[in-house]
Amino acid sequence: MPRRTKGLGSLIKLKNSPFWQARFYDQMGRKISISTKTTVKQEAEAFLRRQMADVRDKGLAPLSDLRRITYRDLRAGLIASYVEKGNKSLKTRANGEETIVGLPQLDEFFQYSAENAGPSIVQIGTDMARKFVAERQATGAGNAVINRSLACLRRMLRIAYEDAKIQNVPIIRLLKEPPPRRGFVELEQFDELVGWLPSHLRPYVTFLYHCGGRSGEAELIEWSQVDLHRAVIRLEDDQTKNKEARVVPLPEQLLLMLAAIEPKSGRVFDTTNLRKEWQRACAGCGLGRIIEVEGKKYDPRYEGLTLHDMRRSAARNLLLAGVPETLIMRIGGWKTRSVFDRYAVANTADLTAAMQRWEDFAKNLPPQTVRYSLGKLEDKKPRATRTKLLKSK
Repeated sequence: MPRRTKGLGSLIKLKNSPFWQARFYDQMGRKISISTKTTVKQEAEAFLRRQMADVRDKGLAPLSDLRRITYRDLRAGLIASYVEKGNKSLKTRANGEETIVGLPQLDEFFQYSAENAGPSIVQIGTDMARKFVAERQATGAGNAVINRSLACLRRMLRIAYEDAKIQNVPIIRLLKEPPPRRGFVELEQFDELVGWLPSHLRPYVTFLYHCGGRSGEAELIEWSQVDLHRAVIRLEDDQTKNKEARVVPLPEQLLLMLAAIEPKSGRVFDTTNLRKEWQRACAGCGLGRIIEVEGKKYDPRYEGLTLHDMRRSAARNLLLAGVPETLIMRIGGWKTRSVFDRYAVANTADLTAAMQRWEDFAKNLPPQTVRYSLGKLEDKKPRATRTKLLKSK
């Protein structure tokens, strides 16, 4: 057999293996040995050329190294990216572990733990994502919830690609989500809801409902930012989602609650046991329901009112009170009109009341103005018909 040209790598057959083994050296002089997973020499040659091009020309990790990269490494890269960017969606659990919405479900699926690093990156791809979706849907999870996990997985793989750890990014397709939520709470319903909540959560939920603040922003507010005499709270730019500081006016009901809190140091709002107490209160007043899940006695599924619906309710309430939209956007921190329009929802009663206000307004117009409006509409009719109408008046 003729000797291969130096620098082009080699193919060999190992004992007890039917596949060709590809061997070559990278730019650092390290020997790379990879199974081609094929018994056809022409296919093995093509595999060898692709690997050498990826490793030498593109600086990518060889396939043999890829198999050593695990889900744990992908997860660590995602957490590190969130820390570097200062993303507020990065949460810290009671045990000190950092996590992101959608990540715990991935951890469970890949059986990740302190002892188990999870599968190799070569096993994580489109097919694995489809399997994850099927398992989550079987438990009754909605598309929006599943997408939060898929977004985490997609971002993990993208970071690994940007760090030249993988040669390409597997396609992770998101599911079609339902339209944005349109829920809101009438004042009477809100008062009943507050009555079901424990006292330590009432100021926090009241702030969300009347001031339209984001839940994450509210949790970060310190007492040094509260001015009870001027009835305002100042949110700093590093606390807000759009990185812009703003002043939030406080209603009298919330001022009385805050005045009663002692000591006035540290975080303003106590959110201890928030998730469990919120679900229980919503279920108690008919704004939600708790669904028992087989095998998860202490982790039931919840459907109904969410904390984010409080923000939507604040936008609607301020609009109904006649507050200019520009001021509402400044109070709640909506930066663009398109996003604000998604929150400024209206029910049938609101629309009917709006039309009634127009009719009441029209009744008070001078007669000649009304006749002029009718005449403009009649201009589109044939001349003979228009003349007949005017004579009848």
